[in-house]
Amino acid sequence: MYRHLLIPTDGSELSAYAIDQGLELASRLGARVTFFTTIEPFPVIAMAADPLMYTRDDYRRETSEAAQRHHADAVARAQALGVDSRSVIVEHGHPDEAIVEAAAQHGCDLIAMASHGRRGMQAVLLGSVTLKVLTRAALPVLVYRRP
Repeated sequence: MYRHLLIPTDGSELSAYAIDQGLELASRLGARVTFFTTIEPFPVIAMAADPLMYTRDDYRRETSEAAQRHHADAVARAQALGVDSRSVIVEHGHPDEAIVEAAAQHGCDLIAMASHGRRGMQAVLLGSVTLKVLTRAALPVLVYRRP
């Protein structure tokens, strides 16, 4: 069965749900987990004014600190369940590629992640990291949907 789960997280509420579900599965299987977050590079051209309020260094610091807080919470939840875990945060322009690469690099045998379940035009416009991971990954992907 599965011995090492990669659990991607973006800090969202849905991602927290996937963390809880993934940890429950890991606990039952006696598996370990790697929590994984991709920080996208500083946007050079932005659609909204918010990113323009930051310098590149401010952006990196704030996104890194936010990711570290989310991971600290996830690691604490893992410890409470007796699940061995590690935390990996990388900067990458394509989160789907980064997730698949991380799973291979860390020897994971299952990716357990959330999906927002976007459909239609919203899915076309926003894309789906989960869908891209499903098409790229050579290993199984367990998708948690909004309850």
